Amino acid sequence: MSSPTSESIADIPLLSLEGVHGTPEDVEERVLALFDRCAPSLVRYVGSFGLNIHETEDVVQDTFLALFRHLHLGRDRTNLTGWLFQVAHNLALKRRQQGIKQSRLRGDRETSLDSRLDPAPDPEQRLLRDERRRHLRAVFDALPDRERRCLVLRAEGLTYRDVAKALSMSLGSVSKAVTRAVTRLMNADGG
Repeated sequence: MSSPTSESIADIPLLSLEGVHGTPEDVEERVLALFDRCAPSLVRYVGSFGLNIHETEDVVQDTFLALFRHLHLGRDRTNLTGWLFQVAHNLALKRRQQGIKQSRLRGDRETSLDSRLDPAPDPEQRLLRDERRRHLRAVFDALPDRERRCLVLRAEGLTYRDVAKALSMSLGSVSKAVTRAVTRLMNADGG
């Protein structure tokens, strides 16, 4: 995935520079710093929506372009990590829905994440690992959508409060969803 460049950021039309906190260079530096820190986690999170790598990268880039606009317009700068995950979540849902519609029109199916597993050198260990992953993936996929999203965001290191904000849920609901999801996965893994 290519990182935003000065040229691509300069090409973004700005509605107004009134109310901007800092210079355009300050905003650009802030966006690039957040990109360096958060992009890998966002790629993993957006990828959990079942998008292919190109769609995932597009969603993450669109998320950072939205952040650039957000900061240039002088909007709220508190909890930008949570804000990034919330925007990425919404964009990924939108992209997934578009993909489903296009897939139905074409009649084709996307490959699953399971087809991209790394092979292990030992065939027996690989078989055991693949069976365990398929089993856990099936349990993970069977989780209710809210529990799955909460678990993925929490696994990416977001606090419960950030997860609650990103998914527009209460703190207690996030806590219960993560606990239920982890319990189901542990039970499925024999633990």
